[in-house]
Amino acid sequence: MSASRELRAIGRSLASIVNALARLAPALKEIDKGPGMPTARRPRRKPSPKRLAALKLQGRYMGYVRNLGPRQKARVKALRAAKGVDAAISLAKNLAR
Repeated sequence: MSASRELRAIGRSLASIVNALARLAPALKEIDKGPGMPTARRPRRKPSPKRLAALKLQGRYMGYVRNLGPRQKARVKALRAAKGVDAAISLAKNLAR
C-alpha cells in the first residue's frame, strides 16, 4: 500500500473514534445525573480539640504497643481496661525498653 492510502485509512479511523466519543458524551452526562448521586461534596468538619487530643493519645498508645510481644500486649491491654490509656502508655513505654 502507498503512504497516502495508509494516511487516509488512519484519518477515517480517527473520524470514527471522534464520532463514537461524541455519541458517548451525552450518555455519560445522564449517568452522572442519576438518582442517589451526590452533586457536591460537603467539606470535612474540623475535629474538636477533644477529638484531636484523643487521636494523639491513641497514636502514642498504638506506637508503643506495636513493638511489644503478644504477652506484653495482653498485659498492656488489661491495664488499659482497668486503669485507662495513660497508665497503659507508661507501662508499654517501660516494657519497650
